[in-house]
Amino acid sequence: MSNESSPQRTLPKGVRPITVVAILVVLLVAAGGSTTVFSVDQTEESVILRFGQYNRTMGPGLRWKLPFGIEDNYNVPTQQVQTMNFGFRTAQAGESGRRTVYSDQRFPEESVMLTGDLNIVDVEWIIQYRINDPRQWLFNVEEREQTIRDISQSVINQLVGDRTIFDVIGSERARIETEGQIQMNDFFNEYGLGIRVTQVRLQNIVPPVGRVQDAFEDVNRAVQDMNRLINEGREEYNREIPRVRGEAERSVEEARGYRARRINEATGDTDRFLEVLSAYSEDPERTRRRLYIETMEAIFRNHDNLTLIDRTLENVLPILNIPGAAGAIQGTR
Repeated sequence: MSNESSPQRTLPKGVRPITVVAILVVLLVAAGGSTTVFSVDQTEESVILRFGQYNRTMGPGLRWKLPFGIEDNYNVPTQQVQTMNFGFRTAQAGESGRRTVYSDQRFPEESVMLTGDLNIVDVEWIIQYRINDPRQWLFNVEEREQTIRDISQSVINQLVGDRTIFDVIGSERARIETEGQIQMNDFFNEYGLGIRVTQVRLQNIVPPVGRVQDAFEDVNRAVQDMNRLINEGREEYNREIPRVRGEAERSVEEARGYRARRINEATGDTDRFLEVLSAYSEDPERTRRRLYIETMEAIFRNHDNLTLIDRTLENVLPILNIPGAAGAIQGTR
């Protein structure tokens, strides 16, 4: 009897070792292919790490990397505008054709501030930002969202604290938004956060609920009444001043016309007098008689049936034709 033991079978009957090797190769290629090819969306950039160290940044499209964990990719939404709220939260973000729904929950620890004139004001605001450096965004700061909140709150608190409550609510509102955007970007660049703020917008600015808000509303109503009265006065001014100016100009034009008429009349009277004087110098008697006749004609021109008598009433002067007298005289002839 032989002491040699028969070899144990490790493969099923009919399975050749080369088949097993081929299957393993196919599985290995499939696994390598699934960990090699990846896609980057149009709104993203992909940061590639090789053995955990930054290697490169790739843009949108179908990309590849070394398989089996040698290289890892992290897609960062660099083209998306992201929004962060302060003092309130968004319950449902608005999408295309949908309205943004805001939560009723408030966060006074973020929004309640002290103004420069020692008044308390509740300021709600939002910031919108984009990631402009995905490498910095991933590796430079650990608590990114909290850092953004802390810096934004610090900047807005400083800007509000430098102004009075009426400036914050009224004329300085746009300036706070502009300066807030500039200062936030300066801080984010200094910290290497890899983002850029595109807009700062103050939403709701009111005094805290209670006696302060009631007093402020009374003051605000008084200011509105003052502005209303000022506007009414300006309206009355704009209505009356043009009318008075028109009447003054009309009076001035009438006076100018009267002056011109009087000057022309005086000039005509002077020229006529000089003509009469010249004629009188040449023939005084004839000129005197002509003036007398013209004067009498002017006196009796508009009067009919006049009878001239002498001063002592002794005789009727036969100057005017008595009605019917002409026919009676002709009948006696």
